[in-house]
Amino acid sequence: MDHIYRRLLTIVYLLAATLAIGTLGFHYISDYSFFDALYMSVITITTVGYFEVHALDRAGRTFNIFLLLFGVGVMFYAIGVITHSVLATQFSDLLAKRRTRKMINQLKDHYILCGYGRVGRGAAAELQRTGVPFVVIDRNEERVERAIKIGLAAFNADSTQDDTLVEAGIKRAKGLIAALSTDADNLFVILSAKSLNPSLKLSARVAEETSESKMRRAGADAVFMPYSITGYRLAQSILRPHVFEFLDITASMSSMGMSVGMEQVEVSSGSRLDGKSLLDLQIRRDIGVIVLAIRRASGLMQFNPPADATVASGDHLIVMGASGDVQKLEKMVAGEA
Repeated sequence: MDHIYRRLLTIVYLLAATLAIGTLGFHYISDYSFFDALYMSVITITTVGYFEVHALDRAGRTFNIFLLLFGVGVMFYAIGVITHSVLATQFSDLLAKRRTRKMINQLKDHYILCGYGRVGRGAAAELQRTGVPFVVIDRNEERVERAIKIGLAAFNADSTQDDTLVEAGIKRAKGLIAALSTDADNLFVILSAKSLNPSLKLSARVAEETSESKMRRAGADAVFMPYSITGYRLAQSILRPHVFEFLDITASMSSMGMSVGMEQVEVSSGSRLDGKSLLDLQIRRDIGVIVLAIRRASGLMQFNPPADATVASGDHLIVMGASGDVQKLEKMVAGEA
Protein backbone atom coordinates (compact mmCIF):
# COMPACT_ATOMS: atom_id res chain seq x y z
CA MET A 1 0.00 0.00 0.00
CA ASP A 2 2.95 2.33 0.57
CA HIS A 3 3.86 2.48 -3.11
CA ILE A 4 0.26 3.32 -4.02
CA TYR A 5 0.25 6.12 -1.46
CA ARG A 6 3.51 7.49 -2.89
CA ARG A 7 2.09 7.46 -6.42
CA LEU A 8 -1.05 9.28 -5.37
CA LEU A 9 1.07 11.82 -3.52
CA THR A 10 3.15 12.33 -6.67
CA ILE A 11 -0.04 13.03 -8.64
CA VAL A 12 -1.12 15.66 -6.11
CA TYR A 13 2.28 17.36 -6.34
CA LEU A 14 2.24 17.31 -10.17
CA LEU A 15 -1.27 18.74 -10.37
CA ALA A 16 -0.46 21.43 -7.81
CA ALA A 17 2.76 22.32 -9.66
CA THR A 18 0.94 22.46 -13.02
CA LEU A 19 -1.76 24.76 -11.66
CA ALA A 20 0.85 26.95 -9.99
CA ILE A 21 2.92 27.28 -13.19
CA GLY A 22 -0.22 27.98 -15.25
CA THR A 23 -1.51 30.58 -12.81
CA LEU A 24 1.79 32.42 -12.64
CA GLY A 25 2.28 32.18 -16.41
CA PHE A 26 -1.11 33.65 -17.32
CA HIS A 27 -0.73 36.32 -14.65
CA TYR A 28 2.66 37.58 -15.76
CA ILE A 29 2.52 36.82 -19.50
CA SER A 30 -1.09 37.81 -20.28
CA ASP A 31 -1.72 40.19 -17.38
CA TYR A 32 -4.58 38.09 -15.91
CA SER A 33 -5.66 38.50 -12.30
CA PHE A 34 -4.63 35.56 -10.09
CA PHE A 35 -8.19 34.23 -9.96
CA ASP A 36 -8.66 34.50 -13.74
CA ALA A 37 -5.22 32.94 -14.25
CA LEU A 38 -6.15 29.99 -11.99
CA TYR A 39 -9.48 29.59 -13.79
CA MET A 40 -7.71 29.61 -17.17
CA SER A 41 -5.21 27.00 -15.95
CA VAL A 42 -7.98 24.69 -14.73
CA ILE A 43 -10.01 24.78 -17.97
CA THR A 44 -6.81 24.30 -19.98
CA ILE A 45 -5.43 21.19 -18.26
CA THR A 46 -8.90 19.63 -17.94
CA THR A 47 -9.54 20.29 -21.70
CA VAL A 48 -13.01 21.69 -20.88
CA GLY A 49 -12.74 24.15 -23.75
CA TYR A 50 -14.50 27.21 -22.33
CA PHE A 51 -13.79 30.61 -23.90
CA GLU A 52 -10.72 32.59 -22.92
CA VAL A 53 -11.23 35.06 -20.09
CA HIS A 54 -9.33 37.72 -22.06
CA ALA A 55 -7.87 37.59 -25.51
CA LEU A 56 -4.41 36.06 -25.55
CA ASP A 57 -1.55 37.53 -27.51
CA ARG A 58 1.08 35.39 -29.29
CA ALA A 59 3.15 34.93 -26.12
CA GLY A 60 0.06 33.94 -24.12
CA ARG A 61 -1.06 31.42 -26.74
CA THR A 62 2.43 29.93 -26.99
CA PHE A 63 2.48 29.48 -23.21
CA ASN A 64 -1.03 27.98 -23.34
CA ILE A 65 0.10 25.37 -25.91
CA PHE A 66 2.88 24.12 -23.65
CA LEU A 67 0.61 24.22 -20.60
CA LEU A 68 -2.04 22.25 -22.47
CA LEU A 69 0.40 19.53 -23.58
CA PHE A 70 1.98 19.23 -20.15
CA GLY A 71 -1.32 19.46 -18.27
CA VAL A 72 -3.06 16.84 -20.41
CA GLY A 73 -0.06 14.55 -19.90
CA VAL A 74 -0.32 14.97 -16.14
CA MET A 75 -4.08 14.29 -16.21
CA PHE A 76 -3.65 11.12 -18.28
CA TYR A 77 -0.89 9.99 -15.92
CA ALA A 78 -3.15 10.65 -12.92
CA ILE A 79 -6.04 8.69 -14.46
CA GLY A 80 -3.69 5.82 -15.31
CA VAL A 81 -2.17 5.64 -11.84
CA ILE A 82 -5.54 5.76 -10.10
CA THR A 83 -6.96 3.06 -12.38
CA HIS A 84 -3.87 0.90 -11.90
CA SER A 85 -4.01 1.33 -8.12
CA VAL A 86 -7.68 0.33 -7.92
CA LEU A 87 -7.18 -2.72 -10.14
CA ALA A 88 -3.98 -3.73 -8.35
CA THR A 89 -5.73 -3.57 -4.98
CA GLN A 90 -8.67 -5.61 -6.23
CA PHE A 91 -6.49 -8.25 -7.89
CA SER A 92 -4.17 -8.35 -4.88
CA ASP A 93 -7.10 -9.08 -2.55
CA LEU A 94 -8.42 -11.69 -4.97
CA LEU A 95 -5.06 -13.42 -5.28
CA ALA A 96 -4.57 -13.35 -1.50
CA LYS A 97 -7.97 -15.00 -0.98
CA ARG A 98 -7.18 -17.63 -3.62
CA ARG A 99 -3.84 -18.39 -1.97
CA THR A 100 -5.55 -18.70 1.41
CA ARG A 101 -8.19 -21.08 0.02
CA LYS A 102 -5.48 -23.16 -1.63
CA MET A 103 -3.55 -23.37 1.65
CA ILE A 104 -6.68 -24.39 3.55
CA ASN A 105 -7.62 -27.04 0.97
CA GLN A 106 -4.20 -28.64 1.46
CA LEU A 107 -4.46 -28.75 5.25
CA LYS A 108 -5.06 -32.02 7.06
CA ASP A 109 -5.10 -32.82 10.79
CA HIS A 110 -5.03 -29.08 11.37
CA TYR A 111 -6.70 -26.82 13.92
CA ILE A 112 -9.37 -24.19 13.40
CA LEU A 113 -9.22 -21.02 15.47
CA CYS A 114 -12.53 -19.15 15.60
CA GLY A 115 -11.93 -15.57 16.69
CA TYR A 116 -8.77 -13.48 16.53
CA GLY A 117 -9.35 -11.11 19.43
CA ARG A 118 -7.12 -10.91 22.50
CA VAL A 119 -7.75 -14.52 23.53
CA GLY A 120 -7.60 -15.76 19.94
CA ARG A 121 -4.28 -14.03 19.30
CA GLY A 122 -2.82 -15.70 22.38
CA ALA A 123 -4.00 -19.11 21.15
CA ALA A 124 -2.64 -18.39 17.66
CA ALA A 125 0.77 -17.47 19.08
CA GLU A 126 1.00 -20.81 20.89
CA LEU A 127 -0.19 -22.78 17.86
CA GLN A 128 2.33 -20.94 15.70
CA ARG A 129 5.11 -21.57 18.23
CA THR A 130 4.50 -25.31 18.24
CA GLY A 131 4.47 -25.40 14.45
CA VAL A 132 1.09 -27.10 14.00
CA PRO A 133 -1.02 -26.19 10.96
CA PHE A 134 -4.08 -24.06 11.69
CA VAL A 135 -6.48 -21.62 10.08
CA VAL A 136 -8.01 -18.46 11.58
CA ILE A 137 -11.62 -17.33 11.07
CA ASP A 138 -12.87 -13.92 12.17
CA ARG A 139 -15.74 -11.59 11.25
CA ASN A 140 -13.54 -8.52 11.57
CA GLU A 141 -11.70 -7.78 8.32
CA GLU A 142 -8.97 -5.75 10.05
CA ARG A 143 -8.17 -8.67 12.36
CA VAL A 144 -7.99 -11.03 9.40
CA GLU A 145 -5.59 -8.69 7.59
CA ARG A 146 -3.52 -8.52 10.76
CA ALA A 147 -3.31 -12.32 10.85
CA ILE A 148 -2.42 -12.57 7.16
CA LYS A 149 0.36 -9.99 7.56
CA ILE A 150 2.18 -12.28 10.00
CA GLY A 151 1.84 -15.24 7.66
CA LEU A 152 -1.24 -17.00 9.05
CA ALA A 153 -3.88 -18.72 6.92
CA ALA A 154 -6.95 -16.62 7.72
CA PHE A 155 -10.19 -15.53 6.10
CA ASN A 156 -13.06 -13.19 6.88
CA ALA A 157 -16.29 -15.08 7.62
CA ASP A 158 -18.85 -15.97 10.29
CA SER A 159 -17.59 -19.10 12.05
CA THR A 160 -21.05 -19.86 13.45
CA GLN A 161 -22.13 -20.83 9.93
CA ASP A 162 -21.70 -24.46 8.85
CA ASP A 163 -20.52 -23.43 5.37
CA THR A 164 -17.70 -21.42 6.92
CA LEU A 165 -16.50 -24.38 9.00
CA VAL A 166 -16.67 -26.66 5.98
CA GLU A 167 -14.61 -24.12 4.00
CA ALA A 168 -12.05 -24.19 6.82
CA GLY A 169 -11.72 -27.96 6.33
CA ILE A 170 -13.43 -29.04 9.53
CA LYS A 171 -14.00 -32.57 8.26
CA ARG A 172 -10.21 -32.98 7.92
CA ALA A 173 -9.36 -31.02 11.06
CA LYS A 174 -7.95 -32.36 14.31
CA GLY A 175 -9.27 -29.73 16.67
CA LEU A 176 -11.13 -26.43 17.02
CA ILE A 177 -10.73 -23.51 19.41
CA ALA A 178 -13.79 -21.33 19.97
CA ALA A 179 -12.49 -17.93 21.08
CA LEU A 180 -15.35 -15.67 19.99
CA SER A 181 -16.47 -12.72 22.09
CA THR A 182 -19.80 -14.14 23.34
CA ASP A 183 -20.69 -17.42 25.02
CA ALA A 184 -23.68 -17.83 22.69
CA ASP A 185 -21.49 -17.69 19.59
CA ASN A 186 -18.97 -20.10 21.07
CA LEU A 187 -21.74 -22.51 22.05
CA PHE A 188 -23.15 -22.35 18.53
CA VAL A 189 -19.71 -23.04 17.04
CA ILE A 190 -19.20 -26.05 19.34
CA LEU A 191 -22.59 -27.52 18.38
CA SER A 192 -21.97 -27.01 14.67
CA ALA A 193 -18.42 -28.36 14.82
CA LYS A 194 -19.43 -31.47 16.74
CA SER A 195 -22.19 -32.25 14.26
CA LEU A 196 -19.83 -31.85 11.29
CA ASN A 197 -16.94 -33.81 12.83
CA PRO A 198 -17.81 -35.86 15.94
CA SER A 199 -14.19 -36.90 16.54
CA LEU A 200 -12.96 -33.30 16.70
CA LYS A 201 -11.16 -32.07 19.83
CA LEU A 202 -12.94 -28.93 21.01
CA SER A 203 -11.81 -26.13 23.30
CA ALA A 204 -13.86 -23.04 24.16
CA ARG A 205 -13.66 -19.84 26.17
CA VAL A 206 -16.57 -18.67 28.31
CA ALA A 207 -17.24 -15.42 30.11
CA GLU A 208 -19.98 -16.59 32.49
CA GLU A 209 -19.73 -19.49 34.96
CA THR A 210 -23.21 -20.68 34.02
CA SER A 211 -22.06 -21.27 30.45
CA GLU A 212 -19.38 -23.81 31.35
CA SER A 213 -21.72 -26.75 31.90
CA LYS A 214 -23.67 -25.92 28.73
CA MET A 215 -20.45 -25.84 26.73
CA ARG A 216 -19.38 -29.24 28.05
CA ARG A 217 -22.80 -30.74 27.34
CA ALA A 218 -22.54 -29.39 23.80
CA GLY A 219 -19.32 -31.37 23.33
CA ALA A 220 -16.44 -29.14 24.40
CA ASP A 221 -13.49 -31.15 25.72
CA ALA A 222 -12.01 -28.16 27.54
CA VAL A 223 -13.60 -24.91 28.76
CA PHE A 224 -11.67 -21.90 30.02
CA MET A 225 -12.71 -18.71 31.74
CA PRO A 226 -10.01 -16.08 31.03
CA TYR A 227 -11.01 -13.81 33.92
CA SER A 228 -11.19 -16.68 36.40
CA ILE A 229 -7.78 -17.98 35.32
CA THR A 230 -6.29 -14.49 35.63
CA GLY A 231 -7.72 -14.13 39.14
CA TYR A 232 -6.37 -17.53 40.15
CA ARG A 233 -2.89 -16.67 38.87
CA LEU A 234 -2.94 -13.32 40.69
CA ALA A 235 -3.76 -15.06 43.96
CA GLN A 236 -1.16 -17.79 43.39
CA SER A 237 1.54 -15.21 42.71
CA ILE A 238 0.99 -13.86 46.24
CA LEU A 239 0.24 -17.08 48.16
CA ARG A 240 2.82 -19.38 46.54
CA PRO A 241 5.23 -17.08 44.69
CA HIS A 242 7.98 -19.67 44.17
CA VAL A 243 5.61 -22.32 42.84
CA PHE A 244 3.97 -19.74 40.63
CA GLU A 245 7.34 -18.54 39.35
CA PHE A 246 8.40 -22.08 38.49
CA LEU A 247 5.18 -22.86 36.63
CA ASP A 248 5.18 -19.48 34.90
CA ILE A 249 8.77 -19.85 33.72
CA THR A 250 8.13 -23.44 32.61
CA ALA A 251 5.07 -22.43 30.61
CA SER A 252 6.84 -19.52 28.92
CA MET A 253 10.26 -21.06 28.31
CA SER A 254 9.73 -21.54 24.59
CA SER A 255 8.34 -18.06 24.07
CA MET A 256 11.38 -16.70 25.92
CA GLY A 257 13.68 -18.40 23.44
CA MET A 258 14.61 -21.27 25.80
CA SER A 259 14.55 -24.81 24.41
CA VAL A 260 13.04 -26.44 27.53
CA GLY A 261 9.34 -26.99 27.91
CA MET A 262 6.54 -29.40 28.80
CA GLU A 263 5.01 -31.66 26.15
CA GLN A 264 2.75 -34.69 25.90
CA VAL A 265 3.74 -37.85 24.07
CA GLU A 266 1.17 -40.47 23.13
CA VAL A 267 2.04 -44.15 23.43
CA SER A 268 0.53 -45.91 20.44
CA SER A 269 -0.15 -49.63 20.01
CA GLY A 270 3.01 -51.50 19.02
CA SER A 271 5.28 -48.79 20.39
CA ARG A 272 8.57 -49.76 22.05
CA LEU A 273 7.23 -48.27 25.26
CA ASP A 274 4.06 -50.36 25.31
CA GLY A 275 4.00 -52.73 28.28
CA LYS A 276 7.29 -51.57 29.81
CA SER A 277 7.96 -49.81 33.10
CA LEU A 278 9.69 -46.49 33.48
CA LEU A 279 12.57 -48.33 35.14
CA ASP A 280 13.02 -50.52 32.06
CA LEU A 281 12.83 -47.53 29.72
CA GLN A 282 15.28 -45.28 31.62
CA ILE A 283 13.91 -42.24 29.80
CA ARG A 284 15.58 -39.72 32.07
CA ARG A 285 18.99 -41.39 31.98
CA ASP A 286 19.16 -42.21 28.26
CA ILE A 287 17.20 -39.32 26.76
CA GLY A 288 17.32 -36.61 29.41
CA VAL A 289 13.54 -36.15 29.65
CA ILE A 290 11.65 -36.10 32.97
CA VAL A 291 8.29 -37.89 33.13
CA LEU A 292 6.07 -35.66 35.29
CA ALA A 293 2.85 -37.64 34.94
CA ILE A 294 1.09 -40.35 32.98
CA ARG A 295 -2.38 -39.68 31.67
CA ARG A 296 -3.90 -43.14 31.43
CA ALA A 297 -6.16 -44.16 28.57
CA SER A 298 -8.95 -44.48 31.15
CA GLY A 299 -8.65 -40.78 31.92
CA LEU A 300 -6.82 -41.18 35.26
CA MET A 301 -3.90 -38.78 35.75
CA GLN A 302 -0.99 -40.38 37.63
CA PHE A 303 1.35 -37.67 38.95
CA ASN A 304 5.00 -38.34 39.73
CA PRO A 305 4.75 -41.99 38.61
CA PRO A 306 7.05 -44.45 40.39
CA ALA A 307 9.82 -46.31 38.57
CA ASP A 308 7.75 -49.51 38.38
CA ALA A 309 4.82 -47.74 36.69
CA THR A 310 3.99 -49.56 33.46
CA VAL A 311 3.26 -47.66 30.26
CA ALA A 312 0.51 -48.95 27.97
CA SER A 313 -0.87 -48.02 24.58
CA GLY A 314 -3.30 -45.12 24.73
CA ASP A 315 -1.41 -43.50 27.60
CA HIS A 316 0.07 -40.03 27.33
CA LEU A 317 3.37 -39.18 28.97
CA ILE A 318 3.52 -35.64 30.33
CA VAL A 319 7.21 -34.86 30.05
CA MET A 320 9.60 -31.98 30.55
CA GLY A 321 12.89 -31.50 28.76
CA ALA A 322 14.77 -29.84 25.95
CA SER A 323 12.92 -29.75 22.63
CA GLY A 324 15.57 -31.92 20.97
CA ASP A 325 15.34 -34.55 23.71
CA VAL A 326 11.54 -34.56 23.54
CA GLN A 327 11.79 -35.17 19.79
CA LYS A 328 14.07 -38.14 20.50
CA LEU A 329 11.41 -39.56 22.81
CA GLU A 330 8.70 -39.02 20.18
CA LYS A 331 10.84 -40.90 17.62
CA MET A 332 11.39 -43.65 20.16
CA VAL A 333 7.64 -43.93 20.72
CA ALA A 334 7.07 -44.02 16.95
CA GLY A 335 9.75 -46.68 16.52
CA GLU A 336 12.07 -44.47 14.50
CA ALA A 337 14.94 -44.61 17.01
